[in-house]
Amino acid sequence: MSTKTESNLYTLMQERKSVRKYDPTFKMTQAQLEEIIKEATSAPSSSNLQAWRFLVIQDEETKKELRTIANNQEQIETSSAVIAVIGDAEMYKNVEKIYTQNVAEGHMDEAQKNITIENTLRMYPSAPVEVRKSIATFDAGLISMQLMLIAKEKGLDTVTMGGFDKVKFAGRFELPKNQFPIVLIAIGKAAAPAFGSSRLPLEDIARFI
Repeated sequence: MSTKTESNLYTLMQERKSVRKYDPTFKMTQAQLEEIIKEATSAPSSSNLQAWRFLVIQDEETKKELRTIANNQEQIETSSAVIAVIGDAEMYKNVEKIYTQNVAEGHMDEAQKNITIENTLRMYPSAPVEVRKSIATFDAGLISMQLMLIAKEKGLDTVTMGGFDKVKFAGRFELPKNQFPIVLIAIGKAAAPAFGSSRLPLEDIARFI
């Protein structure tokens, strides 16, 4: 069996790199950013509760301020925008809205909707907040990767950043108590090639039984 893959997705996966040098003159429109985020929301999430939220920062003065919160990382200021991926630990509060929409779009019937809502409201509110935060963080990883691949398909470059003061970020941007920052994604046009990076061999990371 051939292991060679020619799909466009495979090419995007190989070409996507973490870019830290951006062209500061390249600017994206809000409509472009909205399109990328909307397309990324097809990512899976726990119980389809979509615990991700986004704060998109384009304002130049705000980006300068954010840079001081994010360990002085240059790409915060030079990229076209920074997308903060935020988790919602009270994601279950949207369950009725989400599953009512599922029925309206023909994805399930009313009986299945009611069962799903009942199960969700039995499990999630009573779960420890750290468990719900863990769920939201995992889901944020799924949509973040999807977002970066979509950006690459559109000829854009990205880098994720976990190195920032999350407490200061939450305070500066007045996040409600149930929301917490997870990663920052810089997006724009590369001004220099990204560094290559190696990967551990398969035998170091996978076990087959």
